[in-house]
Amino acid sequence: MNPRIRDWQGKRVWIIGASTGIGAEVARLLLTKGASVALSARNGEQLRHIAQVFPQALALPLDMTDLVSLQTAHTQLLAEWHQLDLVLVVAGAYNEMRADSFNLADANHVLNVNVRGVYQCLEVVLPTLLKQGSGGIGIVGSVAGYSGLPKALAYGPSKAAIINLCESLYVDLHPKNIGVYMINPGFVATPMTANNDFEMPALMTAPAAAQALVRGLERGEFHIHFPKRFTNWLRLARLLPYRSYFYLVHKVTGL
Repeated sequence: MNPRIRDWQGKRVWIIGASTGIGAEVARLLLTKGASVALSARNGEQLRHIAQVFPQALALPLDMTDLVSLQTAHTQLLAEWHQLDLVLVVAGAYNEMRADSFNLADANHVLNVNVRGVYQCLEVVLPTLLKQGSGGIGIVGSVAGYSGLPKALAYGPSKAAIINLCESLYVDLHPKNIGVYMINPGFVATPMTANNDFEMPALMTAPAAAQALVRGLERGEFHIHFPKRFTNWLRLARLLPYRSYFYLVHKVTGL
């Protein structure tokens, strides 16, 4: 559904959310494959720690909820590279939340980062990609966006919005020769999930998740999801009648 990426040598990739977890591991993997990678996140020290190891890495600290911060980094990047081959929006916020612990401030934070922050990234990079008539954009959602799950009162809807957004972007950008990658990981061992107090089925390491993500990019997949033994089960579950779906979720999670 997207052009295959057969060689990363010389590709210019901007990763927003590259300081830890999946983003950091994807950055390291692409750098070892020969790509030039711009590393962005709020934690500049962690970005510089990665960049020190790879001469073709560029640390560009930013806050994706701050449009001026994004615009400044984008201007610096184009001055350095003149073109973007791929933008990966990996950064996100996570907060366990159920109806009996609902907190508007926490919900707004999750939505601000996971939805509004992504739209601000689009505000900055879409004009560049459209002007080039080439390149691609990948956005990390989550399997939590497939359908309603316990403890996901804010996080799940924010990722459901990303799924819808990626589908709409593909419809608009595919005819213009711009790739769109919808990336939905299952449970990955990262700082974001470290405090989960429930069993996480098919838990992956961040390096394994990075390998799966990059493999999907190389194959030109629109929907990149992993691990498939878990994500395909959730995709099938969403097709069930609601009575069966809710019963199954309760049976599996105990929540």
